[in-house]
Amino acid sequence: MNVVIVEDELAASDNLTYLLQYIDSAIKVVKVLDSVKASIAYFSKNQTAELVFMDIHLADGLSFEIFEQISINIPVIFTTAYNQYTLKAFKVNSIDYLLKPLDQDELSDALQQFKEQKPEANIANDQIRGLLDLVKEKGRNYKTTYLISHRDQLIPIKTADIAYFIIENGLVKATTFDSKTYTVDEKLEDLEEELDPNNFYRINRQCILRRDALSKIKQYFNGKLIVEVTPVASQRIIVSKAKAPDFKTWVAN
Repeated sequence: MNVVIVEDELAASDNLTYLLQYIDSAIKVVKVLDSVKASIAYFSKNQTAELVFMDIHLADGLSFEIFEQISINIPVIFTTAYNQYTLKAFKVNSIDYLLKPLDQDELSDALQQFKEQKPEANIANDQIRGLLDLVKEKGRNYKTTYLISHRDQLIPIKTADIAYFIIENGLVKATTFDSKTYTVDEKLEDLEEELDPNNFYRINRQCILRRDALSKIKQYFNGKLIVEVTPVASQRIIVSKAKAPDFKTWVAN
């Protein structure tokens, strides 16, 4: 079976490739695409694969933008850390929805479902409801408290009290709503996985923002946005043009 992977993180695509071939050695990953633009270009000319694994958050936007520009007639399994996109995923020809980090058994079940389901069959409403319920049942437990080293103490800081995480001088700092700042011994990538995406958003490579800390959004040049926060940050927080639509959707959610 020929498979295409749409994923902008090399480690994630390598891991998925490994799991697929471990589950079924007959699976061949024929192409790995890392952006909306590359996917549109590829699927405009190539639709011979039998299955697509597609991340939702890509470097230049959401993968749903691909379906707005071209028609993909290949079954899709979405992979992402964010379950708020479930309904929209099933409006296209998705046959399953897997939350990251990927579980081998769940991936195997998704492949089995693909084999049993006719590719041309539409997803019925009861299937959508069932998968939505399944996603909710597997709901992740997000961090509610961080134990942070501060001088000679370990201080418990509730995530509800954190306005934003930001990188300063190579260190990840957590700023609370009472304007206190603490150094956090974790990478932003790890924090992003641990925090509830309904409350926290990865603005850019330097900042994760809590919704309650957002005070103002300003238009910037070339489609970018400037985000003002409370407490005031030590650096300008900019949202890229590619990420601006998704950010505004999150804010308005």
